Amino acid sequence: MNARVFLLAGLGVVVVGALVFGLYSGNKGAHLELKGKVIKVRNGALDDENSVAVIDFRIDNQSDVRFVVRQVKVTLEKADGSKVEGQLTSKTDIKQLFEYNKFLGVAFNDTLSIKDNVGAHKQIDRMVAARFEIPLKDLESGKSIVLWIQDLDGAEFETTYKLG
Repeated sequence: MNARVFLLAGLGVVVVGALVFGLYSGNKGAHLELKGKVIKVRNGALDDENSVAVIDFRIDNQSDVRFVVRQVKVTLEKADGSKVEGQLTSKTDIKQLFEYNKFLGVAFNDTLSIKDNVGAHKQIDRMVAARFEIPLKDLESGKSIVLWIQDLDGAEFETTYKLG
């Protein structure tokens, strides 16, 4: 009798484990998950007190759900640990930024903007440009630049690029 109880209990644990695994595996793609990295950061001085950083990056949407951009932020962590949020350059002003600031080179990727999307199981390369109200030397001596992107439904993606 004892052996039969242990056998049935063991069988019950296996069945429940299989159900939990099946539920988890079946819903895995429904959770929005982005992977990505900063490919390159280019920076320069706009004047004595303002600098710009152009960030080229790649995003890989590994889920079954489309990611639609709601908000984008670029933050610099300065050498002293303080943080400065950059002011993003609009998609329409990027062309002028590159035209008048030849030190930035050329625009390799399209600019990421609000309502852009990354389809399910798709990968995109984009760029953003952020102006910082600090001298170029403070930007270049910073610890890192953080790129933060939020989805319309609230999901967030963040990647950090170490400077220096």
